[in-house]
Amino acid sequence: MKTKIALLILFISGSLLAQEQKMSAAEIAAFKEDVNVVSKKIKTLSTDFVQYKHLDFLSKDIETSGKMNFKEPNLLQWQYKKPYNYSIVFKNGKILINDEGKKSAVDIGNSKIFARINKLIIGSVSGNMFDDKEFTISYFKLKGQNLAKFIPKDATLKKYIKQIELTFDKEEATVVQVKLLESSEDYTRIVLKNKVINAKIDDSVFSN
Repeated sequence: MKTKIALLILFISGSLLAQEQKMSAAEIAAFKEDVNVVSKKIKTLSTDFVQYKHLDFLSKDIETSGKMNFKEPNLLQWQYKKPYNYSIVFKNGKILINDEGKKSAVDIGNSKIFARINKLIIGSVSGNMFDDKEFTISYFKLKGQNLAKFIPKDATLKKYIKQIELTFDKEEATVVQVKLLESSEDYTRIVLKNKVINAKIDDSVFSN
């Protein structure tokens, strides 16, 4: 029985590994070009999201959901609706927080690490973050999707984020999942769905 279980585990592991194949240089170039062409066309983006927070000491991931709005060049709102109302807005060099009506603000300009994280989040939403100076990047093919893994080169940033994984829809060349791996075994996985691109979004959405 133990042998059968061991063989089953090996089979499943092998199947999962087989799904993730490294891209060739030509495939990487074509993929980056597709993403850059699409990201340049994105003026606004609105999408539902489900966020899964994995903490090593918990048996079950913490699940939250809501809506994300982006407007170029750098207006970004994450509005959590379940199981609580909480919103974060990145605007004019500040992070505006509204926690059940209790409002606060953080000046990004006072912290290089906040500025970098802000740039990362906006880049991950638009798909435009292929910066070899900032990251060591590896590219993989999945069934119907492409995967880019980013390892920060900056030692300070690495203390907060060990790796960023962006999963792209192969046909649309847009981000469908963001995974942030922390320096520990904890990670955050955000699944984007019901995307609406270039619909009108009023500036008041980002007032928080």
